Amino acid sequence: MELSDILTPDRCLCKIQGFSKKRLLKNLSTTLGESFNNLDENQIFNSMMAREQLGSTGIGNGIAIPHCRVPECNEITGCLITLETYVDYDSTDGKPVDLIFVLIVPEEKEEDHVRTLAVLAEKFHNKHFCDSLRNAQNNDELYHHAISHEY
Repeated sequence: MELSDILTPDRCLCKIQGFSKKRLLKNLSTTLGESFNNLDENQIFNSMMAREQLGSTGIGNGIAIPHCRVPECNEITGCLITLETYVDYDSTDGKPVDLIFVLIVPEEKEEDHVRTLAVLAEKFHNKHFCDSLRNAQNNDELYHHAISHEY
């Protein structure tokens, strides 16, 4: 799987305001809901919050990969965000986050969900990859750094 399979330029948001974890997830749910007419932003938000209650999706080093399965979702979908300022995210290392990849997966695609998370975790543990995303100055740059094969 390549990031270009699940990510589009319109779902890459560079240097946005995060404010709080809850508000950030709400705004990201709205972005995903607007990208897909068949997805209900409230259902996305509630599913992401339910997943967060199981344990934080903040994986450390300023990175979070919030994810959930949504019944109306027809395809694995990603949204990549860098934040203007760090947001407290209850991460495993206790550090706030500034780099977020949201993953929405069809309800019945449990194996694909796990496989995609593994690919994302590997990519986001690469410091050069993360640095290039953090250094992006606009949405297009963020998208192009994300899909680059240089890392």
